[in-house]
Amino acid sequence: MTQLLYLHEPGVLQNLATRYELKKIYTYAGNILIAINPFESLPQLYNTTVMEQYKGATFGELSPHVFAVADLAYREMINKGTSSSILVSGESGSGKTETAKMLMKYLAYIGGRPEVERCTVEQKILESNPVLEAFGNAKTVNNNNSSRFSKFVGIQFSQSRSISGATIETCLLEKSRVCHIANGERNYHIFYRLCAAPPEVQEKYNLGSPKSFHYLKQSDCYELDGVNDADEYLATRKAMDIVGISEDEQEAIFRVVAAILHLGNIEFATGKEIDSSAIKDETRFHLNMTAELLKCNAKHLENALIKRVMKSPNEVVWRNLKAALDIRDALAKTMYSLLFNWIVKKINNSIGQDRNSKSIIGVLDITGFESYDHNSFEQFCINYSNEKLQQHFNQHVSKMKQKEYTKGETKWSSIDFVRNKAVLNLIEDKPGGIIALLDDACLFPKSTHGKFANKWYDADSFKNNEHFTIPKGSQSTFTISHNGGEVTYEADLFLKKNKDYVVVEYHNLLTTSRCPFVVGLFLSIPAKSSNSSKFLSIGSS
Repeated sequence: MTQLLYLHEPGVLQNLATRYELKKIYTYAGNILIAINPFESLPQLYNTTVMEQYKGATFGELSPHVFAVADLAYREMINKGTSSSILVSGESGSGKTETAKMLMKYLAYIGGRPEVERCTVEQKILESNPVLEAFGNAKTVNNNNSSRFSKFVGIQFSQSRSISGATIETCLLEKSRVCHIANGERNYHIFYRLCAAPPEVQEKYNLGSPKSFHYLKQSDCYELDGVNDADEYLATRKAMDIVGISEDEQEAIFRVVAAILHLGNIEFATGKEIDSSAIKDETRFHLNMTAELLKCNAKHLENALIKRVMKSPNEVVWRNLKAALDIRDALAKTMYSLLFNWIVKKINNSIGQDRNSKSIIGVLDITGFESYDHNSFEQFCINYSNEKLQQHFNQHVSKMKQKEYTKGETKWSSIDFVRNKAVLNLIEDKPGGIIALLDDACLFPKSTHGKFANKWYDADSFKNNEHFTIPKGSQSTFTISHNGGEVTYEADLFLKKNKDYVVVEYHNLLTTSRCPFVVGLFLSIPAKSSNSSKFLSIGSS
């Protein structure tokens, strides 16, 4: 890219397009690799022969390749003893996750131990990908295998420069997808794979077609082109074996997944009391199945869904129809989130961490920039994290160029990335940024999205920021001009989604389950009332 005669946007795009037509999906811009998603399998680019070619090769000597970036990080570690991180960024559907997997594949190859010792740390690191994809990826409008969480994998190396451990950190799991999916999209892969499991498994959990479950039938998309969910179920089980999840633990995991599907089929009608609700008789089968799978009392589960305990067990308030549906969905989202966190922790424990390691190569794969017809709190958090990554990139490139200019005694002037700074100030300033205002609103039980929205109209920091606009006639939407483009957010559910808590009623219910696995999930977090002023802010974390 740096060899172009005219280094401007049309020239860059033409260069990338020409290379893409020649099946050259990788291009260098200095030491930065640009990758264009080919949307097809290219196994000839990633086999052992190719890895051997890039092993120890001088960066830039061979054709641009993701293996060259991984090799550069490895050689820097060997020659200088420095740790580094490889950042993979881009829009949703641009191929970030596959790129991250290829980076890890190369590092596992070059840092692997003799064949007799393999099937340990390196293989567990690689097999963690299909497990986490099964539970954390889903089909979106732009991508059949979209990561709905962000991940950092820190691969540790011993003094002999072989892989000695690793740690996986995740954040921003899209919990709302468990209960709500847009048409043309799918829920998390694991739900469809379990519904396609062998007959004896389906019978055990009383499952069937995805079309029979509320959490899956909100969209008319049940299958993926070229993907067999029955085969993927077996592949997921095999990967779970390799990463150290036992048969008993897998059984418990799938009990919870099945319980979530049955929970979503519980429906409510207006109750006999004023502002109360009751479970519809025709869906009591799903109530009983949920209780059976979670190994808790069905009547106690029913009470947790339709009643709210106040300060003492004698003070009970009925939930109305909307509140009952909300608490059902809140339970489903909480269970899935806790299950996902348990799987990550289990994989980390199985891989093991080398406490003595002083050399780490990290691979960061964050959810890509998103802009849909309807954007909510999830897109806000995703795009905020992309802005932070862009800020880091700007600073890195600026410092790198300044060093080059200084070394070559070239005159230069400092580059000020005004756009990115202004957007980040808008989001994270204290006390006047969007997140700070959102957290303040969440502290008050009677806050509404209307009161939250009024803050935008009143604050000078919003009025004077050219990257923030409010659509005409809007009461609860705002537009941010991000580095990746303009996005209009619907803030109606921002307050609700920013609060992370576990409702007391079902926390008490499931910590007394007869299933130790379920008890362990809920004992890992404290219970808080939905009306409590104490909460964990998703936006701030």
